[in-house]
Amino acid sequence: MDRMDERLLRQDEPVRVLIVDDSDDDAFLVRAELGRRGVRIDYRRVDCELDMAAALASDSWDVILADHDMPGFDSLAALEVLKRSGQDVPFIIHSGQISDRQAVSAMYEGVDDFIAKGDYERLVPVIERELRGVSARRAVRTADNRIRELVNFDGLSALPNHHLFCSKVTDWLGDCRQRARAPVGAVFVVDVDRFMRINASFGYEVGSAILRQVGERLAQGLAPEVTLARLGGDKFGVFLPGVGDPAQIEVTARWILTAFEQPFLKDKVELFLTASIGIAMVPRDGDSVYTLLMNAETAVAQTKRKGGKGLRFFDRAMNTASVERLALEADLRHALVRNELRLFYQPLVRATDGAVVGAEALVRWQHPQQGLLTPDRFIPLADETGLITEVGSQVLFEACRQGKAWQDAGHAAFRVSVNVSAVQFGQPRLLETVSEALNASGFPPACLTLEITESSLMSDVESAAGMLRALKNMGVQVAVDDFGTGYSSLSYLKRLPIDVIKIDKSFVRDVSHDEEDAAIVRAIIVLARSLHLATVAEGVETREQEVMLRDERCDSFQGFRYGRPVPPESFPFLLQGVAD
Repeated sequence: MDRMDERLLRQDEPVRVLIVDDSDDDAFLVRAELGRRGVRIDYRRVDCELDMAAALASDSWDVILADHDMPGFDSLAALEVLKRSGQDVPFIIHSGQISDRQAVSAMYEGVDDFIAKGDYERLVPVIERELRGVSARRAVRTADNRIRELVNFDGLSALPNHHLFCSKVTDWLGDCRQRARAPVGAVFVVDVDRFMRINASFGYEVGSAILRQVGERLAQGLAPEVTLARLGGDKFGVFLPGVGDPAQIEVTARWILTAFEQPFLKDKVELFLTASIGIAMVPRDGDSVYTLLMNAETAVAQTKRKGGKGLRFFDRAMNTASVERLALEADLRHALVRNELRLFYQPLVRATDGAVVGAEALVRWQHPQQGLLTPDRFIPLADETGLITEVGSQVLFEACRQGKAWQDAGHAAFRVSVNVSAVQFGQPRLLETVSEALNASGFPPACLTLEITESSLMSDVESAAGMLRALKNMGVQVAVDDFGTGYSSLSYLKRLPIDVIKIDKSFVRDVSHDEEDAAIVRAIIVLARSLHLATVAEGVETREQEVMLRDERCDSFQGFRYGRPVPPESFPFLLQGVAD
């Protein structure tokens, strides 16, 4: 409950009401009648567009009461003044000069309610309701802004983090394409050499202090148009836009190296550090931030192999894995024909009693020469080559078949979750595939959850909403996977027909002892509850994590604490505590 609710219910402070009316007597009567009913107000009366705009600009208001028919000014004109101000203030028509049809039409335009003049018994609860409504909206916006801050900025250095760095570079590349301008620039990965010595010798607290100093020193010396971020650990990212000359790029890189020449101080102890820098150029070395970062990482690894304390531009000859990738692509095509894909299942447990209520299906590849391959080895390749559609289809059919088998074995309420890639989600064929898998297996649609990453949903919200509605009409549940890592705007969540939010394991990992991660998780759970969505915490490994998440009323858990992904023949022992 925020300050406005408290003011209305306890009357510690008067409710501030902007009255749009051409009668002083009517305005005074409103104050008197509300006061008789226990609602104390401060008000200001205006009766023209100019005065109302000035009142909105100079003061804050809890509610607006507007007469409908005034000389040269009416309630709809007043509503337009409010809209232009951009403020979120409940707008109530309080008039005896408006028909029911006009009142209904006005509410379609954005009026919150209509109260006949003199009906003060109804006016009081309507004001109370609207104040609560605006309070809830402001609470969501506050949570939205707080999570945006926590997700986009590194808590240790206060610099942009990996996510915001990628967003800024991606936006810049997109802007260049929109303007039909050839993008030129460079992405640096700056890796502090042998930084683990600091942590091992002086402890992590000293290490964190030194990293803050590194960030501050680099930020002070780089030009304003340069983006500096802490990518994680002892790695920093630098984006230099608009510079295509390698010699100029090298000047900036060498300045960064010289920035490490002066010692860093901690408790009067001088600590000397060096750095290795890998550089990827735009567009020569990539046209997406992820490709550029990957190639800069490859270059910095080469620098460190040579002893560090230097810089290196990416060279495509470094990427010796390209031939292996081509061979792996050919093998993957054969794997689909030979049914070499295997599904492993990780249990999903209910927070209240630890009962296994479902499983997430996770694909593996039983490669004939390389053995069992995890998804990170072949799913990105499947995405790039278009094979992901067939991979996803096989996974979905097998997961539904296995889920039905477990249900037939006596676990009637058992659920199965299946990941859907961004490429799959963008194809209408997905609906047909889901329908065929359900029909072929006899698995109940209500027991199938499709997990879709937040970034996939936010890339095109309108298209995503249409696809999600179609899936919901089929009866399946939808979960937002890796929530928080692809953050765009929480305001979109209420527009998307989803059922579950899966809190990314990167926030869960340190939730029991990192207050920033705890704040993110707490805010996500509260927000999900307010939107009537279930929450699943991924990556739960310790009792401390479990206790904290249960105390915050997270609904379900998933992670190594409850079981690693296992093949279906090894899963039944986990079903001993299954909830039917």
